[in-house]
Amino acid sequence: MKRIPLIKKSIKWRYTCIFICLIALVLTTVLLANTFLLERYYTREKITTLEHAYETLNNMIKLSADTEAGASKLFPSNYDTSNPDTETPATTYLKQLSETYNVNVIVMDTKTDTIFSTFGDLNFQSRKLNQYIFGNRNYTTRQMVRSFDNYTIEKNVDDISKNTYLESWGYFSDNTTCFIMSMPVSSVKESVSFFNRFLLFIGVFAMLGGSVIVYFMSREITKPINQLARLSEKISAQDFSARYNGDSLDEIGVLGNSMNTLSERLQKSIADLKTANNELQSDIENKTRYAERQKEFVANVSHELKTPIALIQGYAEGLNEGLADDPESRAYYCGVIVDEAQRMNKLVHALMNLSSIEQGKDLPDFALFDISKVVNGVISKSDILIKQQDAHVEVDIPEGTMVWADEFKVEQIITNYLNNALHHLEAPNNISIFSEREPDGIISIHVSNTGKPIPEEDLEKIWEKFFKVDKAHTRSYGGSGLGLSIVKAIVSAHHQKCGAKNTRTGVDFWFTLEREEKKR
Repeated sequence: MKRIPLIKKSIKWRYTCIFICLIALVLTTVLLANTFLLERYYTREKITTLEHAYETLNNMIKLSADTEAGASKLFPSNYDTSNPDTETPATTYLKQLSETYNVNVIVMDTKTDTIFSTFGDLNFQSRKLNQYIFGNRNYTTRQMVRSFDNYTIEKNVDDISKNTYLESWGYFSDNTTCFIMSMPVSSVKESVSFFNRFLLFIGVFAMLGGSVIVYFMSREITKPINQLARLSEKISAQDFSARYNGDSLDEIGVLGNSMNTLSERLQKSIADLKTANNELQSDIENKTRYAERQKEFVANVSHELKTPIALIQGYAEGLNEGLADDPESRAYYCGVIVDEAQRMNKLVHALMNLSSIEQGKDLPDFALFDISKVVNGVISKSDILIKQQDAHVEVDIPEGTMVWADEFKVEQIITNYLNNALHHLEAPNNISIFSEREPDGIISIHVSNTGKPIPEEDLEKIWEKFFKVDKAHTRSYGGSGLGLSIVKAIVSAHHQKCGAKNTRTGVDFWFTLEREEKKR
């Protein structure tokens, strides 16, 4: 399966790009809003301030209209900012406008020609008020903003200084008090431009710094996701030994634990399927071969049992007829009878085992296990026999070589091969057990010894029941001629192969198993 390059599909790169795009979008939106909307919003707020100032002052003038002093009382000519006694509610409010909103106010009571101004020379302010009232304004570009019954709000540009002002001028509701309220707005554009530059500068650094932070944070987030991705690849390649090792309790941790459970269940299910499939194949094969094997089995058993039965019968009759008068002869006769009975017992057990396998009653129970551990276990059990033969056993099977098979039956194969190698061992008494990787997920296990070669014409016959290359030697160590037949039956039940070949120093016996494939 072709692995998708992670760098092209990386979630951390997507998160980083999304963050950069969001910051860029926000920054662009704010810059556009500042450029095209801030000045309008600022102007509208200033207009609202002028309108509210007119309403407030107009209400004060209405309340003082009943007195003789009128507006003069609200805007005294002797007003002194350092003298609290000259303060009135109107002067206090105008002072607040000037300090808070930078609004300059000129008020003139036409009854008394009294002028009140929050800034500048009174004579200059008087001339300016007359120019506005009588419409004699020079060097000024005007733009009507809002118009009311008694007053007008304009945006005026001084052609000389190029300064822009929002100005409200006209009469209060008493129709005798005129005014001009003026506030500069020419600095708004400069402020917007400065703020945009500052915002762009801060935004770029925020984008770069935030991108680095998001990248490393997303890398931490995607670590367990990458681990799960690699785990899923191994599971799809039937490597069920891989596990998710995260300890988080979030959704990724739950998914990782679920994948671990899935891997375990898949491993068990595959083992069950292999066992069931093997049983089915064995049933089909055994039905066609059962009749012939049954006839062959009866003939071979009759032949093999004939000799021990004859010996037992002959020695038993000799004892019965008193041929062995002395204790030593009787012990010899009884020893022969016991030995032959034990040989018959081993033969019967081997025949029952072989028959059970061939008839499909004792099919392999597939599982995944380490073949090197099984080989070392067989060698440990055979330690006494190995020492008796003064044999040197060398094992060359890597640890962790996992195979699919019936562990007990594979142990039986290796035991038969090892015993066979020990019984036919010659100097320098070397036995080698090793493995070789074969194509298509197969591994072969070899057991070779130093000894006499097997005649080439007998290499195929040694797997037959009761066949013995050297009958005298086989009988001397109690062999029945069924060991290799049992090996053949077990290997066939696994749907694998076995064989033997002569080497320069002896004979090499081998069999194959299905190994665990680990694709990367």
